[in-house]
Amino acid sequence: MAAKRIKILVVDDEEAMQEVLRERLQGWGFAVRVTGDCASAVTGLDAFDPQLVITDVMLPDGSGVELLSQLQESHPGLPVILITAHGSVDLAVEAMKQGAKDFLTKPLDYKQLRSVLDSALHQEAERRRTEETVSAIDDEARFGSLVGTSEPMREVYALTREIADSEASVLISGESGTGKELVGRELHARSRRRGEAFVAVNAAAIPKELMESEIFGHERGAFTGASGMRRGCFELAHKGTLLLDEVGEMPLALQPKLLRVLEDGKVRRLGGAREFEFDVRVLAATNRDPEEAVQKGALREDLFYRLAVFDIRMPALRERKEDIPLLCQHFIFLLNQKHGTDIEGIRDEALEQLDAYAWPGNVRELRNITERAVVLAKEGWIELSHLPPYLNDQEASSGVIELPEGISVAEAEKKLILWTLEQTQNNKAEAARRLGLDVKTVRNKLKAYGIEASGG
Repeated sequence: MAAKRIKILVVDDEEAMQEVLRERLQGWGFAVRVTGDCASAVTGLDAFDPQLVITDVMLPDGSGVELLSQLQESHPGLPVILITAHGSVDLAVEAMKQGAKDFLTKPLDYKQLRSVLDSALHQEAERRRTEETVSAIDDEARFGSLVGTSEPMREVYALTREIADSEASVLISGESGTGKELVGRELHARSRRRGEAFVAVNAAAIPKELMESEIFGHERGAFTGASGMRRGCFELAHKGTLLLDEVGEMPLALQPKLLRVLEDGKVRRLGGAREFEFDVRVLAATNRDPEEAVQKGALREDLFYRLAVFDIRMPALRERKEDIPLLCQHFIFLLNQKHGTDIEGIRDEALEQLDAYAWPGNVRELRNITERAVVLAKEGWIELSHLPPYLNDQEASSGVIELPEGISVAEAEKKLILWTLEQTQNNKAEAARRLGLDVKTVRNKLKAYGIEASGG
């Protein structure tokens, strides 16, 4: 603190008390100004610009509680500590209601005073940091629905701006939860097609037997259960933008059909005889490494090159941890509106724990954790106690799983699969990617374990 020369204003009409406090506070490294009444405290406040005020309750031209009230109006957030030789419970309660940081009685316990000062100044630093964070979000950290000022995110913003108004296909890659669809929506919103439809289709969430119908559409009677005509996503996105999400999970047998449609600009519904021309800008997203997916045969090379005219890689949250405070404050604003809560910000200790975590679920996981904390806290500040206990788990934080000595291969495999699912927020496609398996294998393993394999 001493290095920053934090300024404290002392308001007390007793000269002896003024000198004692001046000497003590300066000895602790603070810059100090003293005054003896409410009027001079108010008139000199802006010139001195203190970070904290210590005021006596009984002053010649009013009370410290009245001064506190004035300061709350003229300098909201400025911490005020009241001291008095005439302490009473009622007065203390009234002072705290008015917003006093604390209430101390004379003779002062200076060890207690120092503790109160440190706490008040720490909270004020957090408040100012939160204000700066909110200001940064408003001024420069927001790019559509994306938030962050880190270098990896600035690179994403720059490329997105540059290619948004072109007609070129874009492949957006990155781990699950990094915001790939948000980039897709931003490309659409900044393009000449922004007034038309944006259609997103998630290949990992559609059963394989229904995927062809979802993409190309079908005519009535095309297959059992096709009781009516259905337009596919290319028709639905006509003149707009189509995002093929998790394209790496698309069955290999379907990929050459998709490539043909992309090359021809025409689509035929299942069971139909007529081809429909479409005008669609195609974006694709994948949580796999695209080139690795091609090498492993999960993604056709010709389809990859057709989709990846431009490649936008979304950084994992662990690669841009400096954005965590911005993201938390952004989520707090949105979640206050959603839940009717009144959260001001998040404590430094809580941010430190978030910074130490490995973030396997990326920004999506951070939003879920922030929502949990907002609901628990309801008002004021998110404390360390509002964060989920698993953030302290060394395995979760380090991304390392420990296996007991003597464990069987089958048990080790089970533990690894379940742990990976936990790290990916039960996203089976992402878990399968990390494990080097296909989604069907993961589902079959879960079924063998007697675990319901619902969800992605």
